[in-house]
Amino acid sequence: MPNRGISPIMVLLRNKAPGIDCCELGDKQSRGWIAMEKKPFITLAQAQEIIQDVPTPFHLYDEKGIRENARRLNQAFSWNKGYKEYFAVKATPNPYLLKILQEEGCGVDCSSYTELMLSQACGFSGSDIMFSSNVTPAQDMKKAYDLNAYINLDDLTHVEFLEQVAGIPETVCCRYNPGGVFSMGNDIMDNPGDSKYGMSEEQMVEAYKKLMAKGVKHFGIHAFLASNTVSNEYYPMLAGILFKLAVRLHKATGAHIAFVNLSGGVGVDYRPEQPANDIQVIGEGVRKQFEEILVPEGMGDVAIFTELGRFMLAPYGHLVSTVLHQKHIYKEYIGLDACAANLMRPAMYGAYHHITVLGKENAPCDHKYDVTGGLCENNDKFAVDRMLPEINIGDVVVIHDTGAHGFSMGYNYNGKLRSAEVLLKEDGSHELIRRAETPADYFATFDFSPFWPELEKQF
Repeated sequence: MPNRGISPIMVLLRNKAPGIDCCELGDKQSRGWIAMEKKPFITLAQAQEIIQDVPTPFHLYDEKGIRENARRLNQAFSWNKGYKEYFAVKATPNPYLLKILQEEGCGVDCSSYTELMLSQACGFSGSDIMFSSNVTPAQDMKKAYDLNAYINLDDLTHVEFLEQVAGIPETVCCRYNPGGVFSMGNDIMDNPGDSKYGMSEEQMVEAYKKLMAKGVKHFGIHAFLASNTVSNEYYPMLAGILFKLAVRLHKATGAHIAFVNLSGGVGVDYRPEQPANDIQVIGEGVRKQFEEILVPEGMGDVAIFTELGRFMLAPYGHLVSTVLHQKHIYKEYIGLDACAANLMRPAMYGAYHHITVLGKENAPCDHKYDVTGGLCENNDKFAVDRMLPEINIGDVVVIHDTGAHGFSMGYNYNGKLRSAEVLLKEDGSHELIRRAETPADYFATFDFSPFWPELEKQF
């Protein structure tokens, strides 16, 4: 897959200054450092046109990029007759985007009652829905059952729970947790032994036997061992683990394994120096594992499923914001009209998101800033000690890779209102796909109270 959105090297720095976001050249003799720039999918002129209709901040999504990426994914797994991508609704729960993905052949991965409601409203039902949850409320399980969704059980006790609150369908999936640590080479990727998700293999065997006794005819396997991996080896390695598990479960129980769900974990290159995952290479790696492990066991009919929220949408979303203030004290601060309520990841995880000042893409990055929002929290920073062009009040800033786990993780701390969402359509036009919240939305849960009339007067 081409590394969409990455431009040539922008700046060569001979001495790495503290805080500069850059990467070391492979040639250690040169002691050179390079800063590479991500290219936004909109220009300043396009942004200004949208801003006339929708004030900043807003999340912007690239329809063309989304569709092209979905097609690359489907092509990469076209060797498997039953392959299907189940987009993780939690990543970007917007019906306009779900419909685009539906048109590209994707299903949905849901984890809650409201995600199921949204998916149903978009026309998803039956085998187009995968329901994976934990500590699951009864109404959620019943809703999934009523939609005839694939239900992925997180725990052995959920066999009886499913039967009590809903019923037992003909196809059931169970979530696997291998325990211990998951590593690739010398790198520890994650620690499944500390994860609250899934069952041991022994519990999987017991669950399958119980479900078969209750009339289940077809089974699925699901596992999630690492998040946001930028490695072409993760999915093939996971596939090998799950394919071998499928063989063992089949031999231990006689169950028909209908599908293996590789879940998520294929990440994106948030940093410009990172290499992007190549989905064609990943798909080919899974195919080799499939042919080496499942086919010789007579299990070549197993369908492959994926749940790629971040990979599907993150690179095709921007948080577009306007510079409101500058502050000059012990550091240089740039204050945006966006804040952590619009994009939580930098404040919550210290996550890196690249920043472009529109109209200054080719200007030298010779100013060091902390880029902040207006929350009363000192961690409300999109970047710390980031080298950027000189920034002025009124400049329009793009924060990259916000198409997944961006808007969806927003919140209302400090009474901040969630922003609008806008779709940049394939023909270059734009469409509002979620309006910004208003004070009336924020206070709506007080509409039963004696304070409501006074609040309502202020709207």
